[in-house]
Amino acid sequence: MKEEEVRKEVPSLYQHVHTHVKPERDLNNREGRKKNWWLFGETNPKLRDQLSNLGRYITTPETAKHRFFVFLDQSILPDNALVNIALDDAYHLGVLSSHIHVTWALATGGTLEDRPRYNKTRCFETFPFPTCTPAQQEKIRALGEQLDAHRKRQQALHPGLTMTGMYNVLATVRSGAALSAKEKAIYEQGLIGILKQLHDELDAAVAEAYGWPDVCHSGLDPESRKAGEEILSRLVALNAERAAEEAQGHVRWLRPSYQAPQGTKPGSGKQATLPVDTEDTVSATVSSVSTREWPTTLPAQAAALTDVLEELEALSTLEEIAAQFQGKPTKKRLEEMERLLHTLAAVGRARAWNGKWVGA
Repeated sequence: MKEEEVRKEVPSLYQHVHTHVKPERDLNNREGRKKNWWLFGETNPKLRDQLSNLGRYITTPETAKHRFFVFLDQSILPDNALVNIALDDAYHLGVLSSHIHVTWALATGGTLEDRPRYNKTRCFETFPFPTCTPAQQEKIRALGEQLDAHRKRQQALHPGLTMTGMYNVLATVRSGAALSAKEKAIYEQGLIGILKQLHDELDAAVAEAYGWPDVCHSGLDPESRKAGEEILSRLVALNAERAAEEAQGHVRWLRPSYQAPQGTKPGSGKQATLPVDTEDTVSATVSSVSTREWPTTLPAQAAALTDVLEELEALSTLEEIAAQFQGKPTKKRLEEMERLLHTLAAVGRARAWNGKWVGA
């Protein structure tokens, strides 16, 4: 809304913001923040446009011990701690919730302390969805709806029940370890036996959609490194196939009515290529993603630099580190990175040697 519209339609809010927000915004170095002092800091018009015709959307925490995906109502405005996907089909939620996608996300994403981080450009945009028959897609869709409804129902019945708590107990159940008294209570409140069954059925349905039933039924422990390497090797190969298809103009849009309302053009796809050596897929997949967006906020920038240092492993110059991000590095960005690297070194997250940097 324009300033005069706010003053006219919601005068009490206008006065509050004018009194408590405008004095601080008048001192803001960003001209847009100063000039549009009554607006929220980051309005995110791109996401608002993507969500405008949806009743719900998929979200996942950027940093979390367990990787899970849920639907949020369109009326909920997400903050920067969530990664949001403008899709409302439970089929997509089902695929993303499968062990196949979680394996991919853990390999291609970064970490914050001991918790995995989900990076949109590395974990989602490079991920090749399966090519399903209508029956396979409907099966995954039905299981995705059941999974989302089950967790929300149990949380509504037990307000103290958290997603992390439920998935902690699920992990204990899968390990075969005995449950503590607290875990037994969560098991009953969250009906974790049903949660496990839904995930197992979903994993099998998604594997079937890829044409890889053996990754669920070959006797391989789904949590084992061998199974993870096999899944990643196949996904990397499929990623390369999709990138080649898109170079020829065949794009498998996830939401064609929004992404390509006028059809497609050669080379217009969004599938990023992952050129890796599949002999050691787990480590290669992580190191192969060479470019990413440079975040706009200081905490996210520090986290991104930490991820890069961990992935590069060897001593690297400032320029080599900057080359891991999209766009030609400006003098300002290099200065920002250097200051952040010194900060990371001061807190024990990085080390410097002869003008080069490495993760601690």
